[in-house]
Amino acid sequence: MNPIKAVVFDLYGTLYDVHSVVARCDALFPGRGQEISNVWRQKQLEYTWLRSLMGAYAPFEDITEHALRYTCNRLQLMLSDAELVELSDEYSRIEPFREVPGALAELQAMGLPLAILSNGSARSIRGVVSHSGLESRFAHLLSVEDADGVKVFKPHPAVYTVAEQKLNLPRTEILFVSSNAWDASGARHFGFPVCWVNRAGNTFEELGQKPDHIVSGLDELADWLRPCH
Repeated sequence: MNPIKAVVFDLYGTLYDVHSVVARCDALFPGRGQEISNVWRQKQLEYTWLRSLMGAYAPFEDITEHALRYTCNRLQLMLSDAELVELSDEYSRIEPFREVPGALAELQAMGLPLAILSNGSARSIRGVVSHSGLESRFAHLLSVEDADGVKVFKPHPAVYTVAEQKLNLPRTEILFVSSNAWDASGARHFGFPVCWVNRAGNTFEELGQKPDHIVSGLDELADWLRPCH
């Protein structure tokens, strides 16, 4: 690989645990929290892809609410409008994975600019990062909303272009890090070197791409990057 001069992270599922919402889901629907969270997250992703294909962009907050309403309809759970808003707001308070704060500090100490590139809106990204107190670790918080009015979601190449433009570096010198194999595939297709974070022992997608490196947690990233930096 070329020398790595910056690191760009996916947010949801990579730095922050989307299933942090389980506890609140369980409080409203005892014993159903994990089931709700699983269906909700999958449908949230599907709606970003489908809306991109349809040319029918909607803000991430709206997609999150629509996916939750679908989930409760599918699981035959009664959800009031107030509960819909309450649960959807949990996505602005999801927690970082345990190793993330230390890993970010170590990478920052190496002098690498760090950024987030997310399907979330600018407001949702700021909310999550601010809630965790990790704002100082990032040089850029980048949203699909920054994609020059294209209004699509990852893995569309226009979204990955945002990172290349904002960091003012060639894509070959920007490491993209994601735990979502579809996202890692899209970033690799775009031309980023890619690190896939495989915490759960999942299988990588068959989309004609392979990650340059695989880690089981972000605490492994700095040691691998040192020779590339």
